[in-house]
Amino acid sequence: MNQLEKQGILLESGTNELEIVMFQIGNNTFGINVLKVREIINPLPITGTPNGHEHVEGVIRLREEVIPVVNLAKVLHLPDSENPEQDKFIIAELNKMKVAFHVHSVSRIHRISWEQIEKPSELSQGNMGHTIGIVKMEEMMALLLDFEKIVVDINPDTGLSVERVKALGVRQRSDKRIVIAEDSAILRKLLQDTLHEAGYDRLQFFENGKSAWEFLQSLTKDEIENKVDLVITDIEMPLMDGHHLTLKIKESQLLEHLPVVIFSSLISTDLFHKGEKVGANAQISKPEIVQLVETLDQLVG
Repeated sequence: MNQLEKQGILLESGTNELEIVMFQIGNNTFGINVLKVREIINPLPITGTPNGHEHVEGVIRLREEVIPVVNLAKVLHLPDSENPEQDKFIIAELNKMKVAFHVHSVSRIHRISWEQIEKPSELSQGNMGHTIGIVKMEEMMALLLDFEKIVVDINPDTGLSVERVKALGVRQRSDKRIVIAEDSAILRKLLQDTLHEAGYDRLQFFENGKSAWEFLQSLTKDEIENKVDLVITDIEMPLMDGHHLTLKIKESQLLEHLPVVIFSSLISTDLFHKGEKVGANAQISKPEIVQLVETLDQLVG
């Protein structure tokens, strides 16, 4: 499979469904959101990078681009491939950068609902530390990996940074109340720190779109006016994704006036239209935290 076949990719927006590419490392099955995948190729010659990270094998040249290769077996502390001739490189794009993830084989694309994905428990260890969800299907289970965390662990500069916000100078404290749906505990803490530095203290976090929606729809008109001024949402979240959350907010007579900002590693030229279709007021790619702050200033300042 040299090129990812995209004819069957979801074109609708806000359906709370996603398509995932299933792949194997050793005897373990994992998944990656099709929206992150640009293509799947046979391995290319790798040029080593001296003093590089232990999980990075080197770089490849794909057409005119130089792309780092991340060995997922090393990331997950799993054995090397027993059948290298079956190995594949999944070329992914996230946080405005391309990465080749080295896997042992690729099986097929599955279309599922976010409701079929459970968040790993706090007690989970090992590979679960790199997992955003457990995919439950009739014939199998798979782990949906946190590829953003994998990349940020290798290169912290690709993550959110309080220092970038400090460059904006002294900020006034804001009384605006912001609801944030973000499933990553690490990113929730980083968002709290960076937005606090930007003057936004009144933040209410939810682990997924479903929890945020249940909170929002429980509010009366008066409570909405007193408790919420804006919503920030990730896209990829168990139970309910950010596009579906945005759609439900914009379809609600009581909530449709609320500005919704999608803050996700999946924002790209190709996918921007999905957020537009569900009514998002702004869409910003992680880790552009300064752009997020400037957008908040415009929408609720």
